[in-house]
Amino acid sequence: EGMLFKMLKRRENLGSTGIGRGIAIPHCRSLVVNRLRVAFGRKKDGVDFKAIDDKPVNFFFLIVAPPLEVSNQYLPVLGKIAQFSKESDVPGRLLQIGSPAEFMALLEEKRV
Repeated sequence: EGMLFKMLKRRENLGSTGIGRGIAIPHCRSLVVNRLRVAFGRKKDGVDFKAIDDKPVNFFFLIVAPPLEVSNQYLPVLGKIAQFSKESDVPGRLLQIGSPAEFMALLEEKRV
């Protein structure tokens, strides 16, 4: 776990993955996973993540891929989540979500 944190921190030092409107997409490649993993986290109070709009981040989409990934989904998945995050109703709807099923339904509705 410490190794993954270091890799993500190194990535953030290149420039915040806080893309604005309360959303960040931290991502890296790491040996700690054997296939692409995506996790979602929400913090209602928000975190100072040095986002591009200087606003706190409430929603985190974590993407971790192995260094050598046969399916090559890392960048397409990153792109899809970034596109999803730009939709105007998404931050408000992420705030309202009450269950994993509702979260999955939102992703499905937005074709992520």
